[in-house]
Amino acid sequence: MARGSVLYTLATHTSGRGNVMADLVLGDLIAHCGQGQRGAGIYEGSRGMRATAAWLLLLPLPHPQLSPAAWPQASSRLSRSQGRGSSQRWSQPISARQSERQHSPSGTAELTAVSAWRGSMAMSPLLYYALPALGSYVVISMFFLRRPHLLHTPWVPAFFPRLGAHRGGSGERLENTMEAMENSVAQRADLLELDCQLTRDGVVVVSHDENLSRQSGVNRDVGSLDFEELPLYKEELEVYFSPGHFAHGSDRHMTRLEDVFQRFPRMPMSLEVKGENVELIHKIAGLVRRFDRCEITIWASEKSSIMKKCRAANPEMPFSFTISRGFRLLLLYYLGLLPFIPIPERFLICFLPTIINRTYFPFSSPGLNQLAAVLSKWFIMRKSLIQHLEQRGVQVIFWCLNEESDFEVAFSLGATGVMTDYPTALRRYLDNQRAAARAS
Repeated sequence: MARGSVLYTLATHTSGRGNVMADLVLGDLIAHCGQGQRGAGIYEGSRGMRATAAWLLLLPLPHPQLSPAAWPQASSRLSRSQGRGSSQRWSQPISARQSERQHSPSGTAELTAVSAWRGSMAMSPLLYYALPALGSYVVISMFFLRRPHLLHTPWVPAFFPRLGAHRGGSGERLENTMEAMENSVAQRADLLELDCQLTRDGVVVVSHDENLSRQSGVNRDVGSLDFEELPLYKEELEVYFSPGHFAHGSDRHMTRLEDVFQRFPRMPMSLEVKGENVELIHKIAGLVRRFDRCEITIWASEKSSIMKKCRAANPEMPFSFTISRGFRLLLLYYLGLLPFIPIPERFLICFLPTIINRTYFPFSSPGLNQLAAVLSKWFIMRKSLIQHLEQRGVQVIFWCLNEESDFEVAFSLGATGVMTDYPTALRRYLDNQRAAARAS
């Protein structure tokens, strides 16, 4: 349907708002927005039609120029509805008609409105092309977010950890001890999360803290003592992320990483390096190669600078996201760029946001804890993000406490597994879920 016919149909059902505004805007339409017969046809009709058409023409749609040769034909159509005087007036140049209106007090406001309309028309090309381009980008991004295999070859995981033991299972036995790891393995843990330090005589030991005050009451750094000089753990240790809960155990000895590899040769492990100790990193990398564990041992660190050194020492080991890389991941996701960006990491190990402000308090200020809980929950807990990572072979492991509600939330989001200080509680939950699935 011709544009003039559409405007005419719409206009005949509305009332007029003044001849001056209609004449000027429709005059510009004839001069700039259509072929001769189409432009003249728009002007046909009553005063109400002309005024309504003027408002409808504010829609930013481009039209070809009207050639000078088309003016007689347009004037002829106008004369049949408005008379010869009107036709002669419309055959005048636009500048002459505007000058005529400026001498009329009733046309001043309408001229101002027309000027504003022309300014909005100048922005129409940007909106006309930018909005469709933006819409197409959103659709394409969502398409590949759900089908990443069309752009990327997914990682092939060597193992699928369902139950991870944080610090070897620090909620039930003394953290990072051999007894804690054996207890976790007895609960059929799929992954042991450990922290490594280096002694003065070059032995890699499993210890979360560099300073031994919290663990043993001795205010010395691990690096200032030989392995044989390391003190025993305390008889009980407060679970760091569960204030008021204490772990006990008969084994109070700090263990060597080499002994752990010997005891659990095929158990997948995540080894976190906290300090930029190049010697420590190279010794870990050498032990992993020596025990042929490259595919089942994960590099982990909070800092990208440390992770860069880890990857250089042993590039065969898979590695997890650092904090800065995690924020970059979220930024790319919300910008719609994630489907088009390669991901070298194979694991995303992240805390479950719902544990903040309940028993885990990362900040001393209650207000900051509440804000952190709300923001992290809103930004991180996105099922579409987790499913996208899983389809690209990136395994997502949420670190939780010992509440079944946390386990339920983590698995409902699509996480590969859950890491906890309490492997017995997680094993009980998984067994119950498996039994319920069989019963149904």
